[in-house]
Amino acid sequence: MSKWIDISQPLTNDMAHWPGDTPFHYKLSATKEQTGSANIGEITTSLHTGTHIDAPFHFDSNGKTVDQLDLDLYTGKAVVIDVSHTDKITAAVLKNYHLDHAPRLLLRTSRNSPKRFPSKFPYLDSEIAQFLGEKGIQLLGVDIPSVDAPDSKELNTHHALHQHGIHILENIMLDHIHPGIYELIALPLAIHGADGSPVRAVLRPLEENK
Repeated sequence: MSKWIDISQPLTNDMAHWPGDTPFHYKLSATKEQTGSANIGEITTSLHTGTHIDAPFHFDSNGKTVDQLDLDLYTGKAVVIDVSHTDKITAAVLKNYHLDHAPRLLLRTSRNSPKRFPSKFPYLDSEIAQFLGEKGIQLLGVDIPSVDAPDSKELNTHHALHQHGIHILENIMLDHIHPGIYELIALPLAIHGADGSPVRAVLRPLEENK
């Protein structure tokens, strides 16, 4: 059986984060020498640093929070496609790919760097939401920090995806992943009332790739 492949950003104290947002920081709050029994660590972070999912509550005050989401969305068959040839991802671009194999779609743009927050991302046209919805896609994963531009206030693509029943996984690492069909696990933490959650996202190639 094929091994699991990690597609998560490592959580490190020097990783990139949204400008003005809470950076990730890990430290030992107590050492084994201090407690006499164990090292005890603590973290501070924005829920949107590194590889994470967006709950609808992130952009809709009436939307579901992380603990209300269906876990089946984040486990199961996924198709990875390479769209690194373009900076504008539209329905016309996506029509060139076979997207009928799985309800989860992961886009490889080859733009992700865990140590540097990009000044701009490839543009995801909000009209892709209707096209992907018609294809039965329920989860869209991207290897960039957001499905919308970093300076967007309207978050049109977030809203359009939500309107078509498509959930969002951001900041995955796909540079080492070949296009194909995989099994995905990207489970969020059960953070009550939260607008997002870090995930440990992993892929395993399926026999269909042969």
